[in-house]
Amino acid sequence: MGLFYQLGYGVEIMIKIIGLEKTFDGIEVLRGLNLTISEKEVIAVIGRSGEGKSVLLKHLLGLIKPDRGSILIEGEDITRAGSREMDKIREKFGVVFQGGALFDSLTVYGNVAFPVREKTKLAKEEVRERVIRALEIVGLRGMGNKYPAEISGGMQKRVALARALITEPSIVLFDEPTTGLDPIILNSIHRLIKRTHKEYGFTGLIISHEIPEIFDVADRVAMLHNGVIVEIGTSEEIRNSSNPAVRQFITGSMEGPIEVLS
Repeated sequence: MGLFYQLGYGVEIMIKIIGLEKTFDGIEVLRGLNLTISEKEVIAVIGRSGEGKSVLLKHLLGLIKPDRGSILIEGEDITRAGSREMDKIREKFGVVFQGGALFDSLTVYGNVAFPVREKTKLAKEEVRERVIRALEIVGLRGMGNKYPAEISGGMQKRVALARALITEPSIVLFDEPTTGLDPIILNSIHRLIKRTHKEYGFTGLIISHEIPEIFDVADRVAMLHNGVIVEIGTSEEIRNSSNPAVRQFITGSMEGPIEVLS
């Protein structure tokens, strides 16, 4: 693994975002966002639609460049990385996209095998072993021959998670992984994220609207509002926050403008 920054008591920082700013068409989306994520920590970023959560993910993947600020992945500033360097950095990532983003023309097996075939030169048998293991971990043993259209939405999310984990990434990004699922399936996916995190030990960042369910998944929760992280803490700390922006969001009280404690 690359150079680590240290955060006291030997805690290793995997991701450090410093003063991230981004403006689109004169609208400030990110206004100096700061966030630190330690190795193997799972952080959930919550906030209303349009607050910049997906923009943050795109920055982490190097799909867009900030106007100002830095993003350090294992100590390497990806905002200064060239295309070849960025391709190498992306190998550290697994991504679970909103909606799953599966290939309709590929079987479940083909979808899960796709990134390991694209990114590695593993032998066919080793690829097969990895796919079978990943499908077993997400509870889809024996489903490899099915096509996405033949399985439920919850199963599609499981396939997407297996595909994200197949290359054994050190960082996994989850973009609204439970959107559109009923409460029972939603909670099963959250439990699955916790179980796979224990199995693989990745560093995780989850973009989520699911309150309060996400509190049971994340080590810490960060509230994104007006382009900055206005509060971050454990689930209990966020639940008990006195910040009006946090209170209004987690209680579902969206009437009127949201205020932020300075």
